[in-house]
Amino acid sequence: MLTLWKKRREADPVEGLHSRIVAASRRPGLYGEGGLPDDVEGRFESLVLHATLVLRRLRRLPPPADDLAQDLVDAVFAHLEIALREMGVGDFGVPKRMKKLGQAFYDRAARYDPVIAAGDRDGLAGMIAGRLGRPAAALAGTAAFVLASERELSGADLDAVLAGPPFADASEARP
Repeated sequence: MLTLWKKRREADPVEGLHSRIVAASRRPGLYGEGGLPDDVEGRFESLVLHATLVLRRLRRLPPPADDLAQDLVDAVFAHLEIALREMGVGDFGVPKRMKKLGQAFYDRAARYDPVIAAGDRDGLAGMIAGRLGRPAAALAGTAAFVLASERELSGADLDAVLAGPPFADASEARP
């Protein structure tokens, strides 16, 4: 039954893209020595960074990429809601938490966007570090990975993005 559900989900291009973004954001090389803490905050940060990179690329592609970008955002939030419910957050607490997650997601994406566009590794490391309460030097590798992924994605067409966003190798996150 679960296999059938997974196959149906992967057949939807946006769900498949979301699944690949989540898988990429969970690669072990990004955590520990890679700079991100392996906890809820670190995983959320990684998800936001990966989603932001894909959304940046989709915004620069011709239609229907803009519609897919909105569908991707909707999928991210639908899955975050599922995760909250799986963590035991009740029906009354979910909307409040979703509002906070939405604000955090959009705030981070808006702040990271110009820094990524400028290719400012130190600025990006400082921003990520500030979010996670860590020294900027610890996140220099993460920032380098994000900027390398931005370069990889910059040449991808819509089919390439949907097939599997070409993120940089997670080993680039290591100092």
